[in-house]
Amino acid sequence: MSARHPPSVPASPPPDLPESGPPRPQVAVSRTAWSEVPQLQLKQFAALAMDEIPVLAEDILREIRREYPQLPLVLDDYGEPMALVGIRRALEGFLQQIALAGNRPRYHPEVFQEFGRGEGLHGRSLDSLQAVYRLGVRLAWRRLAEIGQQVEIPPPAMYELAEAGFEYLDGLVDQSVRGYAEAAARQAGERLRLQRKLMELLLAEHRGADPSDALGERAARIGWPLPQTVAVGVLLRPAREAVAPAVGQGVLLDMETEQPRMVVPEPDAAGRPELLRRAMTGWSGAIGPPVPLVDAAKSLRWAEAAVRLMERGLLPGGEVLFCTEHTEALVLLQPEELIDDLARRCLAPLTHCGPAHGRRLAETLLAWLETRGGAPEVAARLGVHPQTVRYRLRQIRELWGDEVDDPDRRFELELVLRAQRLRGALGG
Repeated sequence: MSARHPPSVPASPPPDLPESGPPRPQVAVSRTAWSEVPQLQLKQFAALAMDEIPVLAEDILREIRREYPQLPLVLDDYGEPMALVGIRRALEGFLQQIALAGNRPRYHPEVFQEFGRGEGLHGRSLDSLQAVYRLGVRLAWRRLAEIGQQVEIPPPAMYELAEAGFEYLDGLVDQSVRGYAEAAARQAGERLRLQRKLMELLLAEHRGADPSDALGERAARIGWPLPQTVAVGVLLRPAREAVAPAVGQGVLLDMETEQPRMVVPEPDAAGRPELLRRAMTGWSGAIGPPVPLVDAAKSLRWAEAAVRLMERGLLPGGEVLFCTEHTEALVLLQPEELIDDLARRCLAPLTHCGPAHGRRLAETLLAWLETRGGAPEVAARLGVHPQTVRYRLRQIRELWGDEVDDPDRRFELELVLRAQRLRGALGG
């Protein structure tokens, strides 16, 4: 009897209790050599072994405790070690089956699931539990072999019994694995719940109140070191069932919202932007500017604004953008109503020009404002003849007059013309 999966100690109620729970493992002992053993010998073997169970179970537990003193000894509701109960029931179930010529053993799989669940909840791997199973099986088999010799069961039959023991133990181990997986899922779910609560507080607007203490408490519950600065990202799913990006430990990620959000600690740390770009391959979205921890909501607002511009085609799509690399677009395209009102006033002189001619004059004016140069520099920028530029500049003078020499008017003109270029209304 040996374990291939992470185990613990087994369980089985008295034979008159009804079976319950998931399918139980079958002990396949009805092979040639074992089936040829006379019934009298089988009954003698089973009776002697059943009498040995209480003492054998205690011996096994004592040896396990000696070999693995770090393992906790958990008591059941009656004050008895659960490990002792499990060992005893495992032996009873196995022996009942072989004595009843292959009937299914009756035992409580919940005991074995609890062993695996305990390992998972305490953050331990199943390696130590697997080692305990191997030790227990070795000790149990040693005594069963002695009893087999005592009642003169042929060695081939005992070999088959040993193989049946391996199969039986595998079934018990499966229950421990199931309990371990359940505990892991429960812990993961709890951590995600706590992480979402931390993110809710982190991304909320804090008007006057200092959230530092509450943030520290929630962060400590998931082992998240509070950073000095953060950047908040908003993501667009490439598909409804898309697998979450592998952003790595330390980055808080909430996939439960329509547009997943993430909090990146210390976003300016060396190599962080490149790591994020690689992790987000196939995703699109925006990461807001770095801000102090308590101002995370501000970074979120910029990321949301960038995503809205991406959805309108005003910022590049198909990738995760960093807002700090698109400051001009975010500043000029965000306050649309204000920029539009300013554009109506500043560009009023173009109202009476035709659309095509008005666009050419606007492009020439912007090139002149940006270069602060003469006709040759503006012509080079626009890719036209300098004489064409001179002609357009004269028209601009006629339309705007002295306003083009006023610093404030020049600034406003450049502002609205840059915004129009970002929207695609003017050529680059």
